[in-house]
Amino acid sequence: MAKDMEIVQVVGIGIIATITILAIKTQRPEIALQLGLISGLVIFFMLLGRITSIVAMLNDFAVKSKIDMQYIGLLFKIVGIAYICEFGSEICRDAGENSIASKIELAGKVSIMAMALPVVTALVNFLGGILS
Repeated sequence: MAKDMEIVQVVGIGIIATITILAIKTQRPEIALQLGLISGLVIFFMLLGRITSIVAMLNDFAVKSKIDMQYIGLLFKIVGIAYICEFGSEICRDAGENSIASKIELAGKVSIMAMALPVVTALVNFLGGILS
């Protein structure tokens, strides 16, 4: 039950931060930006325990199903890149820097594609071996 209430806390922090940011944004935009950053980090750290348990469960699943741990590690890295880029681009958007946010997203997509390339190559080779 305590984990279920965590989402209520996250939403509460988000709403309070948003209302506070809206109230001070016109007079002190630099403080509003810092408050947005801090509230985002607080929410992230609140979810860190849940993220850790998800990673542990996926690790257990990989071991039980005999999936190569190299692929699981790659999956974690790709998901991590996606989340980090999303977080960074949203911070830039909050600051009014849509162009920089778009560049962060592009960098994330290129990084993910580069990391996934060995898996795609292995899959193509595997399918080529079956079809030959």
